[in-house]
Amino acid sequence: MSYPRKEYNPDQPKKYWSLAEAKVRIASFCAYQERYQQEVRDKLHERGIYGEDAEELIAYMINEGFLNEERFAQAFVRGKFRIKKWGRNKILQELKFRQISPYCIKSGMKEIEADEYWETLIQLVDKKASLIKESDDFKKRYKIHQYLIGRGFENDLIQNAIETIFSK
Repeated sequence: MSYPRKEYNPDQPKKYWSLAEAKVRIASFCAYQERYQQEVRDKLHERGIYGEDAEELIAYMINEGFLNEERFAQAFVRGKFRIKKWGRNKILQELKFRQISPYCIKSGMKEIEADEYWETLIQLVDKKASLIKESDDFKKRYKIHQYLIGRGFENDLIQNAIETIFSK
């Protein structure tokens, strides 16, 4: 048995929340996954809550432990490094873009261990080297280097990793 799909009209205005409803909805929004303050602020603005009311709700969420930017930064760094295999530079830029405080960024970046970082870099170099069908060694190294720069790894570490893999 199938049910008819609900039609979504993009022109239809979004339903605005009352303050009591917003408190419950935002608590649920923050409990689902780690959030940062600007993300919650944007959600509140989307639902018609601005200014002092929005800031009071955010302060309430922080006091109740639903919203914690340091915890967000740590979870973000772990996820982007271990799952997406991003380097430190790309993670740092993304956290700055999301307006996370320098203290929280520093705390989050401590989640990356140096040994694990090096092992991941070596694995990425090895994998990319096997995928590139280039006969010229210089061009192959260049392509690997550009790929890893795009992933956010540091230039000197990339060069060392490439030398390690190609010297085998």
